[in-house]
Amino acid sequence: MRIILIGNPNVGKSALFSRMTGVNAVVSNYPGTTVEVLRGETAINRKKIEVIDAPGVYCLEPTCKAEEVAVELIRKDDIVVNVVDATNLERNLYLTLQLQERGVPVIVALNIWDEAKHKGITIDVEKLEKLLGVPVVPTVAVSGEGVKELVSRIEDAASAPQQKRSVPERWGDIGAMVSQVQKLSHRHHTFFDWLEDVTIGPLTGIPIAILVLITAFLVVRLVGEGLITYALDPLAESALAPFCGWVSGLLGGEGVLHRVLIGKLIEGGVDLKQSLGLLSTGLYVIVVMVLPYVLAFYMVLGFLEDIGYLPRLAVLSDVFMHRLGMHGFAVLPMLLGLGCNVPGLLATRSMESERERFIAATLLSIGVPCSAMQAMVIGLLGGFGWRPVAMVFLIMFLVWLCLGLVMRRLVKGFSPELLLEIPPFRWPAVRAMARKLLSRIYSFIVEAELVVLVGITLLNLLEAVGVIDFLSRLMAPVVSGLLGLPPQAVGALLLGMLRKDVAVGMLTPLALTQKQAVIAATVLAMFFPCAATFVVVLKELGWRALLKMTGIMLFVSLLVGSLLNFIMP
Repeated sequence: MRIILIGNPNVGKSALFSRMTGVNAVVSNYPGTTVEVLRGETAINRKKIEVIDAPGVYCLEPTCKAEEVAVELIRKDDIVVNVVDATNLERNLYLTLQLQERGVPVIVALNIWDEAKHKGITIDVEKLEKLLGVPVVPTVAVSGEGVKELVSRIEDAASAPQQKRSVPERWGDIGAMVSQVQKLSHRHHTFFDWLEDVTIGPLTGIPIAILVLITAFLVVRLVGEGLITYALDPLAESALAPFCGWVSGLLGGEGVLHRVLIGKLIEGGVDLKQSLGLLSTGLYVIVVMVLPYVLAFYMVLGFLEDIGYLPRLAVLSDVFMHRLGMHGFAVLPMLLGLGCNVPGLLATRSMESERERFIAATLLSIGVPCSAMQAMVIGLLGGFGWRPVAMVFLIMFLVWLCLGLVMRRLVKGFSPELLLEIPPFRWPAVRAMARKLLSRIYSFIVEAELVVLVGITLLNLLEAVGVIDFLSRLMAPVVSGLLGLPPQAVGALLLGMLRKDVAVGMLTPLALTQKQAVIAATVLAMFFPCAATFVVVLKELGWRALLKMTGIMLFVSLLVGSLLNFIMP
């Protein structure tokens, strides 16, 4: 026996899944697809039972791959927990009746119960349970209210009646049920009600969206810079640097092992930014230079997600995104990509067509700098003032925009209209936000630190055997001739195939001019994404899409870098 959570999008299924299973969840792709399915375990009468969080569906007549997976998951011996939005009972009950018609055991979790009461919606739970013929339990997943009773009544779920209905009959039965069990009372317009209205209309919503994005960027930068300046950088200089110096002394200050662990000695000592050792630069870049910005970004993103703003942003950007060959939901992967390209690419799974996914993945990989990359661009160009920093980001935006317009015409396929459920605004649950933030940070550290350490080790080994010198001479016509960069920048370009943000950090000791720094930062930002991004693209879109994206990246980055070299004074 398994427990399958089935419900419309944005009804709180994932929050309920988290409450039922704790943190021991496994994310896996449904066989033969790229649709993610969450799996966990819960205990009922001291027995472990698998719990599956299926993709959100409106009905059992699938219109996309995610809905097909949700329908295929349901087996006769499963118990289906139908998660229903108590504030939208009429729409949600259509799926409930369809589940009953399949003859599987069903229990209804009447979720978002607190929001229904706030809106003046009263539901007679006992009467609804009698009319449906299945258990009905009010729940508030974010706080845990009713979840214990829901789990205790799962085994009470009887086989649902198998009365077949036509579409008009279903809606007729739903209307009769709702009229008997639901009552509406007058309530005053709340601040959230007013906010929902002004954030969705174009005249007020677009200026608010711009303000939200600017505020989010400023918060990320201020929090990130504050953590680096006042906490992590002083801690690294007082603790990590002396430790690396002590290890350097034990190793005698030279040798292959010293080169790998500590790196080069700069002016007789260890420089955490430039030594390029596993213990020096490898730890410093991720923990001090990158992690603060990633932490700040995911904190802001989690707040916007949980309060319910991101779907409104998708609707507002739909017309603009269609001009780039995608629908409005593509704005969400782009926002995720500003934190890390990997979750941004995974978020493209929600798009219906392969054309949209390819365009979104390409634009994301080339034109959307992750928070780590943003930090490194600011670190490399900050000493020249704010103008070159703004110039790099402006160039990337223009490339993102122009490339999208071109790909819309050249890439074959279609972009369906946006059909997106807009949830009401709700105050985020602090505990849920904190758990999600910690989970994302942990995943980032595991993925990023491994790639950085592998990249630095590989680079040191290649330099030790003379490969870097050979490639520097081989690529000198391109690097020096077209891009106007010193031959020593080849090492940074090569490492850029593994980790772009670290590659930019390697350019710091080369004493680049402002023009060279702008070109190098721009080319690297649009050049090969990190190794993890390549793996995700290969897994999600396949070899052909990966090769196409690689060709586009090489062409666009070299073209833009060459133009900057010949245009900039």
